[in-house]
Amino acid sequence: MEKNSAPGGLVFSVSHHLQKLAKKSPAVRREFYPSEEEYKFSPASFRDPLLEDEYTKARGLVHKYANRVLILLTMSCAAYCRFCTRRRRVSNLVGGLVTRSDVRNMVKYVSSRQEVNEIIFSGGDPLTTPELLIFALNQFKKLKQVKIIRIHTRIPVSNPNLLTTNFLTAIRAIEQPVYVSLHFEHPDELTQETIKAVNSLRKSGAILLSQSVFLKGVNDSYETLYSLFTLLSSLGIRPYYLYRCDPVRGAEHFIVPFAKEVEIMTQLRRNLSGIACPLYVIDTPSGSGKIPVPLDFWTFDETRFRDFEGKEIVIS
Repeated sequence: MEKNSAPGGLVFSVSHHLQKLAKKSPAVRREFYPSEEEYKFSPASFRDPLLEDEYTKARGLVHKYANRVLILLTMSCAAYCRFCTRRRRVSNLVGGLVTRSDVRNMVKYVSSRQEVNEIIFSGGDPLTTPELLIFALNQFKKLKQVKIIRIHTRIPVSNPNLLTTNFLTAIRAIEQPVYVSLHFEHPDELTQETIKAVNSLRKSGAILLSQSVFLKGVNDSYETLYSLFTLLSSLGIRPYYLYRCDPVRGAEHFIVPFAKEVEIMTQLRRNLSGIACPLYVIDTPSGSGKIPVPLDFWTFDETRFRDFEGKEIVIS
């Protein structure tokens, strides 16, 4: 494990798996290795663009949308993405520490709100604390109101060796559908070790999704994303969301021009199979909801839109 401090306040840490991969792949290196660009930010950037701190209702629990809660079990990752939306908190292991007592408090919070039927585990990466994750899964699966469990992880990309047999066994024991949302940015990430981890997850009964982010200098080309989404769907992973990069302070250098994103996504929609084509969205800064972006099949005003609560958002 290579680890040291880096500009922008986010720790630099990569696994041996990624160290080897970054030597061969400039795209992977740009994702995980810091640069001087992280020092630069504009007034249009945010520390907490999605207002998660404002919607934190208990230690480790964010309740922003009525029927689902986000549970941040840890601020640890096997490697730290330089474009992370939570870079204000991720890698702060002490500040992000969650205990079993905290998990019990979260269960109590959810059980008192019957409208909550979906639990989303994220972080950090919850698979870096597998025992705590298994404990939390076992607690929440007992709630009759919980119909869906989601786990967001980059472990198959960042360090496939951390995918444990105990975790896979825990998934098999859950009656509710378990969606595992993986995070892929570039075809180079699909190594033999990663594909093996993906196959293990499939065999456990998990429903596999992927999320990706448009990243300048990483995947801002039609050919790259066409290859990525085609490969993912062939592995039994359903491309779910393709995000516009959040305007996070220290990560603005990853933001792709909006018109270029729309052009690329229009080409993808035209040529990909429906099961291989993700929904292109903007997760509205200081707003509400992941808003679908119209493509060039339509004529539309590219400078502004409304979020799910009717608030007007202007694209800079």
